[in-house]
Amino acid sequence: MATSDLARGGRALTGEELLALPAVIDLDTANQALAIGRSTGYGLAKRDQYPAKVLRLGNTYRVVTADLLRVLGVERQPAGGWFTGEGVCC
Repeated sequence: MATSDLARGGRALTGEELLALPAVIDLDTANQALAIGRSTGYGLAKRDQYPAKVLRLGNTYRVVTADLLRVLGVERQPAGGWFTGEGVCC
């Protein structure tokens, strides 16, 4: 698996990049979004202390993007623009 940009001294993900993520992402990408290093992220996941829901699939960790976005305070808007947030159609 490739090393994340953050682990190589890169930057955290932007809001647009966060909103474009698929439903489940690898731990390196989640670490980048949280601006934490690879060792810290894997250590937290191994101790069940990662700030977002982590799924362990064999030897692989996957992070649920919806939970990661909640932790970061980022909300996805419903597609179509018809939902007002109050359950009332426009």
